[in-house]
Amino acid sequence: MQTIVPCLFFDGKAEEAVNFYKSVFKSAKVGHISRYGDNMPMPKGSVMTAELEIAGQKFLALNGPPMFTFSPAISFMVNCETQQEIDYYWDKLSEGGETQQCGWLKDKFGLSWQIVPSEMPHLMGNASPAQSQKIMEAVMTMTKLDIAALKQAYERAA
Repeated sequence: MQTIVPCLFFDGKAEEAVNFYKSVFKSAKVGHISRYGDNMPMPKGSVMTAELEIAGQKFLALNGPPMFTFSPAISFMVNCETQQEIDYYWDKLSEGGETQQCGWLKDKFGLSWQIVPSEMPHLMGNASPAQSQKIMEAVMTMTKLDIAALKQAYERAA
């Protein structure tokens, strides 16, 4: 059993969100779904909670009345091996949402994501101060991250 499970509050759109994430992440699995009954805060039969697992990480989608919104203070990182993966997740997750600087985006539900090269920690961890600066300068000019450009910035400063 996973000890910590993020609970995501969707204002009436939990079922739509779970189905959306299941379509984006091919390994995603939907678990138990509970529904509202009579005399509850949402319409009878609508999703109350839905379990979702993405790449081994469990989430709980909670449906409730419009009370809370997501903030970029919490984001989920998607580590990508290739530019093709970055392009895929960037395009899918930003559809209906908004793109932001430095590989960040908000999906159509307002949830923040970072779509990043999986080798970013290696590049930054092994970088000299000059390489670190060049990588960050490159990142600051990008919305969607470009692996080739980041590697080039790293190598130019070597």
